[in-house]
Amino acid sequence: MFKEILTFPSRHLIYVIPSTIVSGLAVGYFVDASSLKGFILPVVVFMIYPTMIGFELRELLDLSGRKLVVLSLFINFILVPVVAYVLGLIFLLRNPELFAGLAIASLLPTSNMTIAYTMFAGGNVKASVKLVALSLILGSVLAPWYLYLMVGRYVPVDIWLIFRTIGIVVFLPLTMGILTFKHLKKRYTEEEFNKGIKPLLPGISVWGVIFVIFASASMNSKLIFSSADNLFIAIFVQTLFYLINYVLAVAGSKQSKLNRADSYTLVYSTGLRNLAISIGLATTFGVQAALMVSLAFLFQAQAAAWFTRLDRKYRFLPS
Repeated sequence: MFKEILTFPSRHLIYVIPSTIVSGLAVGYFVDASSLKGFILPVVVFMIYPTMIGFELRELLDLSGRKLVVLSLFINFILVPVVAYVLGLIFLLRNPELFAGLAIASLLPTSNMTIAYTMFAGGNVKASVKLVALSLILGSVLAPWYLYLMVGRYVPVDIWLIFRTIGIVVFLPLTMGILTFKHLKKRYTEEEFNKGIKPLLPGISVWGVIFVIFASASMNSKLIFSSADNLFIAIFVQTLFYLINYVLAVAGSKQSKLNRADSYTLVYSTGLRNLAISIGLATTFGVQAALMVSLAFLFQAQAAAWFTRLDRKYRFLPS
């Protein structure tokens, strides 16, 4: 019973995320929710910590599959930020905080869901684990400088504040996760950990996601209702952003002649963003930046699930 309750949101994300946003907007319209802002950063740390348990830095030392790794990094740290920047210039200049939220999401690729969807689709899981580790480290180092270049003219960008925030929301839970995993390995075998503990960890994280999305929506509620056009523009831009990301990944896999397993890995290592970390960083730019990242939760899980179904029917990726 406890396991069912714990994992319920993660098993029903396509319903939980929209209902959380709607309830947050409703509550925020009638109640002052500004006091929730102080809880967001601690909850983000709690949210990311379970995803770091079992994280293996040694995966970075594995030099196999270099073509896939280089292509994934090129798309993630060159093409995707360019896409976000162009979309921001075209559609979001009148609302720089939304622009900042889109830029943040574009700079922090991959998450544990990358591994999960790669596994579900029959992709190269080992390469997926390596790309998650590598992208986490590179994204954390590069994000402050990219943000300064992308949105520094439109919103104040405090590089050292961003580094400090990344230290809190990435490297603190990463250290906690590594230490926790070392302790667990003394009590459980790898098989016991993978079967009994690891499946529960995403469920714990999603409860934190729910709080952060609810807080972002409720704090933005009156602003959204007073300028609903901003919300529609944000949703439209997010739709374009994810659509273009998937097109880039499919085109990259075909041009590079990757096998089918590596193609799935490329798609899910570039199409999925690390929204848990992104939303923690977005709070430093304001509640609308956090809302922009929150909206990405609406698209990400559904786009990933639908891509696998559509690819099996229409064969977008190389056979």
